[in-house]
Amino acid sequence: MAPGIPTALDRPHFIGIGGAGMSGIAKILAQRGAKVAGSDAKESATAQSLRELGVTVHIGHAAGNLADDATSVVVSSAIRDDNPELVRAAELDIPVVHRSDALASLMDGTRAIAVAGTHGKTTTTSMLAVALTEMGLDPSYAIGGDLAGPGTNALHGGGDIFVAEADESDRSFQKYDPQVAIVLNVELDHHANYASMDEIYESFETFAGKIVPGGTLVINADQPGAVELAQRLRGNDLLNVVTYGDSAQADVRVHKITPRGLSSEVTVLMNGKFLTFTVSVPGAHYAHNAVAALAAGVALGLPAHNLASALGKYTGVKRRLQLKGEEQGVQVVDSYAHHPTEMTADLEAMRGATASDSSDSRLLVVFQPHLFSRTQELGKEMGEALALADASVVLDIYPAREDPIPGVTSAVIIDAAKEAGAEVTAVSDASTVPDVIAGMSRPGDVVLTMGAGDVTDLGPHILDRLAQK
Repeated sequence: MAPGIPTALDRPHFIGIGGAGMSGIAKILAQRGAKVAGSDAKESATAQSLRELGVTVHIGHAAGNLADDATSVVVSSAIRDDNPELVRAAELDIPVVHRSDALASLMDGTRAIAVAGTHGKTTTTSMLAVALTEMGLDPSYAIGGDLAGPGTNALHGGGDIFVAEADESDRSFQKYDPQVAIVLNVELDHHANYASMDEIYESFETFAGKIVPGGTLVINADQPGAVELAQRLRGNDLLNVVTYGDSAQADVRVHKITPRGLSSEVTVLMNGKFLTFTVSVPGAHYAHNAVAALAAGVALGLPAHNLASALGKYTGVKRRLQLKGEEQGVQVVDSYAHHPTEMTADLEAMRGATASDSSDSRLLVVFQPHLFSRTQELGKEMGEALALADASVVLDIYPAREDPIPGVTSAVIIDAAKEAGAEVTAVSDASTVPDVIAGMSRPGDVVLTMGAGDVTDLGPHILDRLAQK
């Protein structure tokens, strides 16, 4: 057995190894010396990057993919009970390990920072990973997206700090015992797993209760859900609470945010002193994410000035307002936003960026709703968010792990968008989107592909079609 690896994870088999969370854990285990194997539904760049680390990746799910000597089968909550590899594991009496338990075991013995919240987890985790690396601390990290520079979502570092994205969607973030935790915001989402805000609050309270005694919770002082959570946590004498935000009462107060095209200059008031630093991505919400990262690093004992400077080296995560290219004067940017709050934040950020470039620039959006349950609950709000764009194309719902819900279609969003005054077009055949966008766009425009599904694949095709104009 390789050092630093639990026995059950010495020869693990991952079902759905190409997923953002699963692939990160697999990469770290492979880098630590484990013999890792797994399967995924389709070929991908992630699968190839895993193979380059010595991981065996099967395409397609079949009982024969699972080696008899596997020490565990690692699954996420998306894996169904009838998966043939999971059925085979039961026949061979191979233990099944949830993704969150595997990640928790990798974090053991480190100074862990866990980043939670309904939105912004990937960005904030990435900012910390980049800044700590820039400071020479060689952190380990597990992120739900690939960093724009290194092009990876996970790394086994030689330092003693581990930064991890903490996913609340299935309550798996309750498995971690961080020294420092961040809560960016608390909103109702993941409707298949949470029936009410009370259930959400209870889940986040459990997460905060897992912070090691004497550890620190960094929490948003502006967002109503986070404020409510902080109030519910009062009386926990074993927990240090540090607030950040625009509020005059915040421990780390955002004094000023100055847009600089596709970046921002941020000034914070911290411990009675002003500190100014650069955030190299546009939008106030990204600036606030950087402030949360700053507060978390300082809580871990890192010097504020050095950390602030290092945060300026962060240049983005793939799919988080990622510039895919430019053709015929039209820029194509990709966004992972799929919840109305995320959509609004990214649309406002891009609206601000286009306004600073040219008064003639328009923002065109290609939006793919994600999940039937989310569309059922939040479709109206998604449509209202699209009113921030000059024009939008809305695709059919990307189902991911869900079965259809009768009566729930993209029409819910389209109707709400039109009612809010938005110019919106329904497109069922995604392959026609490049032609539609080519017909709509003109030099100076920005096209934003938006959603958590395969809408991201349209960017290169749109650019190819624009080049033919």
